[in-house]
Amino acid sequence: MTQISASELEVMDVLWARPGLAASDVHDALGDGRDWNVRTVKTFLARLVEKGALRTVEDGRRYLYYPVIKEDEYKAEAATQFIDRVFSGRAAPLVAHLADSRGLTRDDIAALEKLLGELKK
Repeated sequence: MTQISASELEVMDVLWARPGLAASDVHDALGDGRDWNVRTVKTFLARLVEKGALRTVEDGRRYLYYPVIKEDEYKAEAATQFIDRVFSGRAAPLVAHLADSRGLTRDDIAALEKLLGELKK
């Protein structure tokens, strides 16, 4: 699996939501919450292209960026690797940790109960 840093993942999230953006559009979509300038975003984009996570299409004097890897496949694999590494491949300790450290909302609990009901069938 392609290793993507947390910062690169933020860039990927933008492009998964809106493929085909130029670097300046990605920068704008990231919003003011980041102190990244356009050059920083271009660096992340270049790294992601090198890693094979993005491809480019020339559009005049600029490049448009498109995801090569699918969001759901990447996140599923990343989650599996995390659970394997940190929780010895077991989901129950992960859920227990989330419940203890962050608390679960009523909606979270309802979703988990629904999922468990479906898994029991």
